Amino acid sequence: MIDETVEEIQEMQSHSSSVVAVRATRALEELIDREFATVEEYIRSLERNGSVLRRANHSHASLQNAVRAVVDDVTNADLESVEEAKRLTQERIDAVVSRVESGKRLAAENAAEILDDGATLLTHDYSSTVLEALEQATEAGKTFDVYITEARPRYIGRKTARTLAELDGVDATLITDSAHGVYLEDCDRVVVGMDCIVDETLYNRVGTFPIAATAAQLDVPVTVLGSASKIVSEGFVFENEFRTGSEVMPEPAEGFAVENPNYDATPVALLDSVVTDEGRREF
Repeated sequence: MIDETVEEIQEMQSHSSSVVAVRATRALEELIDREFATVEEYIRSLERNGSVLRRANHSHASLQNAVRAVVDDVTNADLESVEEAKRLTQERIDAVVSRVESGKRLAAENAAEILDDGATLLTHDYSSTVLEALEQATEAGKTFDVYITEARPRYIGRKTARTLAELDGVDATLITDSAHGVYLEDCDRVVVGMDCIVDETLYNRVGTFPIAATAAQLDVPVTVLGSASKIVSEGFVFENEFRTGSEVMPEPAEGFAVENPNYDATPVALLDSVVTDEGRREF
C-alpha cells in the first residue's frame, strides 16, 4: 500500500492536496499489519516509511504535516510494546485524517455562505474544496455561471468541468488557460484552492499567478479556499516540482529545452480573501 501510494502521488493520480494527505497518512496503516520483534524495530520502520511518503511530493504542505504528525506523536511516546505502538499509530492516523477532512468540509461550508447567488465565477485547476463549496451552495438554492481553465499540460480542469456540469444550478464553461483574460471581465470573483500559503505567498497549480494578476488589474476579487492547516508560518520550505517535458510535448525536443513546473507563486497581496475552516481572512 505504501509503495502504491507513493506511485499514485508521484503520478498525480489525485489532484487534491487534501486527498493526497489523507491517502499518504492512511498508507501508514500497512505497518500495523506487519510483524515486528521490538518497539525499536517498529519505530524505525515507521520513520523510514514516513520519509518515503513525504519524499513523494515535497511541495504538499498538508501531506508533509499530516505524515509528520503521526510519526512524531508515535516516536515521542513512551511505548512498552509493539501492540501499544500500533494502537497509538492507528489512533493518530484516525485523528489526523479526521482533522484534514473536517478542515476541508468546514472551509467549504464557510465559502458556500459568501458566494453570491447568481455570480459568475472563474476557477483554475481541480480543488475538492472549491467543488464541495459549490455543491453546498447549489444545494442551498444558489446558481452560478462558472468558467474553468483547462490547467494545462495535464488538462486537470477538464475533470473540474465534468464534475461541475453534473451540479444542478451550475452552468459550466471550459476555457483554455490563456483565455482567462477574455472572460475575467465577465466574472464577479475568482475562486481557487491552494496547495499551501507560506510566508505571504500562495503556492498553487501553475497558472494561478497570471490569473490573479489579471484579476487584480480588472478589479475582480480572488478568493482562495482551503484548510487552515495549509497556511504555514514555520517549519516548512516549499519546493516546486518540475515534471517531465513529455507532458508538454510528446515528441522529442530537438535543439531546445522544455520546462514543466507544477506550481507557481502568487503574492497574497493579489488576493481579496482566504476562506478556511477558521473563517475568512481579507487582504
